Amino acid sequence: MSRIKVLIVEDSLVVRELLKHIIGADPRFEVVAAVESAEQALAVMDAVTPDVISLDIRLPGMNGLEFTLQVMRSRPTPIVVVAANVDDDELGIAMNALRAGALSVVEKPVGVANLAFDAMAERLKTQLAIMSQVKVVRQGIDRGLRFGTPEAPPPPPRRGAQGYGMVGIVSSTGGPQALVQLMGALGPAFPLPILLVQHITASFLEGFVAWLSGVTPFTAVVAAGGEVPEGGHVYVPPPDRHLGLDGGRLALLDEAPVCSQRPSGSVLLRSMAKGLGRRGIGVILTGMGADGADGLAEMKKAGAYTIAEDDSTCVVYGMPAAAAKLGAAKEMLPLPSIATRLLQLAEGGAKGE
Repeated sequence: MSRIKVLIVEDSLVVRELLKHIIGADPRFEVVAAVESAEQALAVMDAVTPDVISLDIRLPGMNGLEFTLQVMRSRPTPIVVVAANVDDDELGIAMNALRAGALSVVEKPVGVANLAFDAMAERLKTQLAIMSQVKVVRQGIDRGLRFGTPEAPPPPPRRGAQGYGMVGIVSSTGGPQALVQLMGALGPAFPLPILLVQHITASFLEGFVAWLSGVTPFTAVVAAGGEVPEGGHVYVPPPDRHLGLDGGRLALLDEAPVCSQRPSGSVLLRSMAKGLGRRGIGVILTGMGADGADGLAEMKKAGAYTIAEDDSTCVVYGMPAAAAKLGAAKEMLPLPSIATRLLQLAEGGAKGE
């Protein structure tokens, strides 16, 4: 079995050597190059043909976002952003790199004496191994050809006067990019609150939430528990807590991880099935694994409207495929059509159709 070829882009010599040691000591990987700048990385790409790139964000000259854009335009390759416990400016670059096509962001494993060092190193290697298998597509022209111009979905079934009350969304790998597109298309007048579980490294959560508020028409907040969800807001659970509903209010739960995830999309959607019944809308977007599928099935059984992203637009067709296998989704829709459907459902609920 051939080893996974890794290109390391890191400007710090000390950290670059550390990453070479961590990755190179694992028999799954071969470090084909380790360079200090994005310009050097672009110069060696064709020669070393990496399967995956470990990318620092703050680099001399071209930064990580500009590098990601270049790679996705010219030689699409899976990119894992490897960032320190970052400040607002650096985190914004990291999040925009995800929006531009990078697949995930993980903490930089520095300080071998740090108690969390081994866990961070393992997380990095796991992400590199998983993401090396993702087939990324060229951004721009090729992306347009792949996604096409979606037809508007047919009108949804008519509802009773009560209408829909809330949307639950679960996303993972490729999620930040998908969420920006989806929420941008919904627009600032979308009336329903959104509860969101996005799998992301805990230390980046608050920055991700702030970034989401800045690049979408919604106000994204970390749920505190006890609040009544409001339209125009996106509620995200805090690190290592599940998000649910209790009597129409948000609840933070300490149940065991589900699908190795806490927060888990399945816990959120199951809670919505119980608390909202026919008034709920559940959506599963791109992502690895099967989180959310069971919860979406329970929402469908409770009479909710359930949607999973179609394979044609998924970065990773994992969680939506698991939902499809369970028959949990009333519709499998390409990403641009999901916003159209949600707007139809919200309008129908507002009009009492």
